[in-house]
Amino acid sequence: MTQIELMQVALDLSKDFKFTAKPNPVVGALVVRNGEIVAQGAHESWGKNHAEINCLNNLDKSLPKDELTLYVTLEPCNHFGKTPPCTDAIIQSGIKKVVIGALDPNPKVSGQGIQKLIDANIDVEHGVLASEVADANKFFFFRHINKRPFITIKIASSSDGMSHAKDGSIKWITSAAAREDVQHLRAEHDAIITGGNTVRNDNPQMNARVDYPINQPKKILLSSESNWDKDLKFFDAPVSIIDSRNLQDVLHSLIDEDICSALVEAGPSLVNAFLEDGLCEELVVYQSPNPIGTKGISWFDDGNTIEKFGFKHTSSYTIDRDKKTTFVRC
Repeated sequence: MTQIELMQVALDLSKDFKFTAKPNPVVGALVVRNGEIVAQGAHESWGKNHAEINCLNNLDKSLPKDELTLYVTLEPCNHFGKTPPCTDAIIQSGIKKVVIGALDPNPKVSGQGIQKLIDANIDVEHGVLASEVADANKFFFFRHINKRPFITIKIASSSDGMSHAKDGSIKWITSAAAREDVQHLRAEHDAIITGGNTVRNDNPQMNARVDYPINQPKKILLSSESNWDKDLKFFDAPVSIIDSRNLQDVLHSLIDEDICSALVEAGPSLVNAFLEDGLCEELVVYQSPNPIGTKGISWFDDGNTIEKFGFKHTSSYTIDRDKKTTFVRC
């Protein structure tokens, strides 16, 4: 197998744990001897062993070290976090060649992990499928490059662009199948952000109700109120209440909370605030074929459209009777 083929195997292995490794990046590792894989491992769970450790633990220690190469999708860490440095374990393993997919964008690691291996007389190559590794970890890379979480906004809209009826007569705009799809969207993110009106008026639970293991997204409520009715469904798990109208400050404050991505599920006021401040990278619209009419509240102010906020359409498909459309910032 070629270097690219081997790195692809490691990358595919890592993706199996995208919902349990988050907010950490997904990482896969292989030990190869004469072109054949003799051990493999992945970062399976946040706070637990990294991919390199799991891989080395699965290695037959009797194999000659000078015939072994370690492949790892992301630069090994060289600092103490929730686990010890992976670079130390690699050095102690006796393996003398390491092939790395992408450099770690985390300034605690970036380039330093590689340098530590080189200083230990280990032959290091990097850049194999680097862009593919970054794509698989787009939230993690975005957070460290931009110093704030990646923001996705999700809205449910009627065919005439309404968010809800003024009189509260319509409970659901979209179908059960579309609402089920939203659960998977929630599962991908590290946090869910909403506002007080949504929690008060809709009494949403806003967790990811899926049938596979995940790290549930943290709940963040943007509100000046502190005395909330904790019997509301939103409070069935710990909630961070943030009293600030400065969304830039809010997002920067999340850097210390192990949050690489957040899904905004809120009403028109908060959604438009994120869009107007340029704090959204992806917008997902679930649109019903049914109108609400004059009793509805519009998602956007007069003259505003998704395209005017600087987004382009990337995908669209039908879920039951509804249409799911994804837009990304140009």
